[in-house]
Amino acid sequence: MRTRTNSELFPRTVESARFSAHVHARTTRLRGMVQAKTDMKARARELRRAGKTYDEIVAELGVSKSSVSLWVRDLPKPERKVAEHCRMMAEARWEPIRKARALERRQTTEAATLEIGRLSDRELLLIGVGLYWAEGTKSKTHRPSERATFVNSDPDMISLYLAWLRALGVDEDRLRFHVMIHESADVTGAEHFWAAHVGGGTFGKTSLKKHNPKTVRKNVGESYRGCLVVRVLGSADLYRRIEGWWYGIVVAARKPDQENRA
Repeated sequence: MRTRTNSELFPRTVESARFSAHVHARTTRLRGMVQAKTDMKARARELRRAGKTYDEIVAELGVSKSSVSLWVRDLPKPERKVAEHCRMMAEARWEPIRKARALERRQTTEAATLEIGRLSDRELLLIGVGLYWAEGTKSKTHRPSERATFVNSDPDMISLYLAWLRALGVDEDRLRFHVMIHESADVTGAEHFWAAHVGGGTFGKTSLKKHNPKTVRKNVGESYRGCLVVRVLGSADLYRRIEGWWYGIVVAARKPDQENRA
């Protein structure tokens, strides 16, 4: 008679044991998953109460946005500071780029400054003529006027113009100054600034521009000092020479182009 094996003697007992072990392992895994999910849900709710957005919670926990919504949708929405948040992110992103551009700009400007070097009398003459014809008053057909008057808000432009007048031999006692500025600005401060900038001189009454509340002006703040008007007395002859010099520059600039066409 053949002896039967244990599996043959107790087949159902072995299968039951295997099934029980499988069920136990699966149950253990499920419990772990449930616990992990419970922990994530608790963390998500904690982050939401701290003012985090859905996207920020998703990024930190690595879960889906739908799960986050399900876990925290009963909580009150945090105060949104979208504009400030975006601004801070943009600042952080662009700051290195801005610094690099600022350095490049400064290096280019410094290199270009060194390229100019010392100006000859002729170079200063030509620069001054171009400066005046761009920014100075000019005689018009409908308003004939042969007076050299220069108006500008840039202190460096004023300095260059005065240096040009000195190079032309214009005496300082022929110069007259006055300030043009909005009445809502610091008029007294502007008058003191321009007087100090040109080193004194004869100043006339300041011209005040009426303030229009409907106009949104950009030229405001401490740096706004209006414009300085520089007039040269008895300047009809000077004006005619400036006009002639300008036309001479225009003709000279055209010649190379005409020669190339020929």
